[in-house]
Amino acid sequence: MTDTGAPNGQLTLRTLAMPGDANAAGDIFGGWVMAQMDLASGIRAAERARGRVVTAAVKEMAFELPVKIGDTLSIYTDIARVGRTSITLTVEAWAQRYLTTTLEKVTAATFVMVALDRTGHPTPVPVE
Repeated sequence: MTDTGAPNGQLTLRTLAMPGDANAAGDIFGGWVMAQMDLASGIRAAERARGRVVTAAVKEMAFELPVKIGDTLSIYTDIARVGRTSITLTVEAWAQRYLTTTLEKVTAATFVMVALDRTGHPTPVPVE
């Protein structure tokens, strides 16, 4: 079922799907969409951790709809949980279809990011 409701979370990243990101049929590679979601997760988690973060896990990702060349991909992030050294985010990817106002949810996943210190070891996430 296509979700045409409203995105959940904070708009963290917007980008344009280009021909170099697509297969021969004009569908954008799922790995490219996932990479954009990972970038957005890193941005949001680094802001919250006030420092370096890395991706520790991606949970339950399924592609509901394709992204096409020319679509604007918008990534929304919501911090679901802050642990001692980790930040869990709910991430949604929405496509605004080329030259339309149609906005459709294409996928969602849970990303777990871990805060690192200067030596690359897990470090506590600051209390807000």
